[in-house]
Amino acid sequence: MEFLNYHHLRYFWVVAKEGGLRKAAEKLHVSQPTISAQIAALEGVLEEKLFRRGGRALALTEAGQRVFSYAEAIFSLGQELLDATRQQPGARPVRVHIGITDSLPKLMSYEIIKPIFKLEQPIQAVCLEGKAADLLGQLAAHRLDIVLADEPAPSSLPIKVFNHFLGECGVAFCAEPKLAATLKRKFPKSLNDAPALLPAGSTVLRQSLEKWFQAEEIRPRLVAEFDDAALMKVAAVDGLGFFAVPTLVVKEAVTRYGFQIIGRTEECRQRFHAISAERKLTHPAVLAITSQARAVFSG
Repeated sequence: MEFLNYHHLRYFWVVAKEGGLRKAAEKLHVSQPTISAQIAALEGVLEEKLFRRGGRALALTEAGQRVFSYAEAIFSLGQELLDATRQQPGARPVRVHIGITDSLPKLMSYEIIKPIFKLEQPIQAVCLEGKAADLLGQLAAHRLDIVLADEPAPSSLPIKVFNHFLGECGVAFCAEPKLAATLKRKFPKSLNDAPALLPAGSTVLRQSLEKWFQAEEIRPRLVAEFDDAALMKVAAVDGLGFFAVPTLVVKEAVTRYGFQIIGRTEECRQRFHAISAERKLTHPAVLAITSQARAVFSG
């Protein structure tokens, strides 16, 4: 039976974190040829190239990025073990791994997870953003404790996960002040032919917006569509168009980014779900997220 040499893995991990052999050698107090030999041995065992030349620095290959994510988890857990032996029982922070789909608005994501930082027991959160399919795969492999999404996991998935509906709210339309002042008049008809920044067509919010536009006989002028809600806000700050934000966090959007509200509708809904690998939620941070989120939506 073949075993992974964690000494080799650690040398690889340090090189990846430092971005090159020279800095890694200084940190590990060994020679560069020694490190190169250790990494070559690891590549031989894994049968994968882990680095490629990127200018003067070393860049991770796709396989290297995969191995690095495992190394991060392995050595982080090792550090937790050392910390745990030096602390009183119960002093170690509870670690929670949260997956957040990239279609979920960032302000709303933070609003949902914010309660965990107010728990009596210290919490250490690891938040990972990505596509729903990738996150659900990691959830099924128990590398994530929960996934937050704007739609439930489909029943056609080959893996078993459980959906927990958190709540729903309407949307508000916002823009930078000058554009918002123009579009406020005669809302919602003012959105007809107005420059629009919309979520990607595959998202639930985009589909909900399209239905509402059709019902109101509105045809906005699409300037850009985004997978990344944060990038959409940056474009909106630059005055490229209006965008939609959940009503629960619209005040935060106005305060933090200087947007102004054009108008609101409760007929266009955005829904929020938590997805878990287990039917019954037991992790204290996950319970805090789901219970507080439902309280906020119901309130």
